[in-house]
Amino acid sequence: MAAIQISKRITKEIKDVLKDKESTVELKIIDDNFQHLEGSFDGPEGTPYEDGRFVVDIEIPNNYPFKPPKMKFLTMVYHPNISSQTGAICLDILKDNWTPTYTLKTVLISLRSLLTTPEPNDPQDAQVARHYLSDRKDFDRTAHYWTVTYAPKKTFDGPADEIGLDKNSIATLCEMGFDRISVLSALRATQNDLEAAVQKLIG
Repeated sequence: MAAIQISKRITKEIKDVLKDKESTVELKIIDDNFQHLEGSFDGPEGTPYEDGRFVVDIEIPNNYPFKPPKMKFLTMVYHPNISSQTGAICLDILKDNWTPTYTLKTVLISLRSLLTTPEPNDPQDAQVARHYLSDRKDFDRTAHYWTVTYAPKKTFDGPADEIGLDKNSIATLCEMGFDRISVLSALRATQNDLEAAVQKLIG
């Protein structure tokens, strides 16, 4: 029963993310397992991370949403509150301040905000925090170098059989874990309606 409830909750959360065109947040299911996902978002503008696209591994516990998801960065990030070695994250809403009203989108947006406003006095990576506090300009240069090296944004160009279909929708659905042939079929059947295509693929 728990797995069914989780799959319904995650499906609803994915639909919510798809409706949001502003946050840059995306979610995809890994290996048809609703308890293992990847989230991603663009680095915030005006920061050393603005040229990057960051990917986060997400594990959903059996008692979600009453317990927080386990998250870590798969992308290497130079940041006081993110381990440069393991991707572990120091963020209060993933620990003691979690409530069931939060969603995966909420957390990913919070992670994006964390890139804007690091908290070096409560670090996950003490060495990076010291760098941030002692030489902010050099820290920014290093963080930007890591961003363009490890988190470059990807563009999507589709082949001829995708003519007439929305390329961003194809990319989004494929990144969610659906196979390409099914994605093309669902988008054609729904006339490029992304939400309807998701429903068709899930159903």
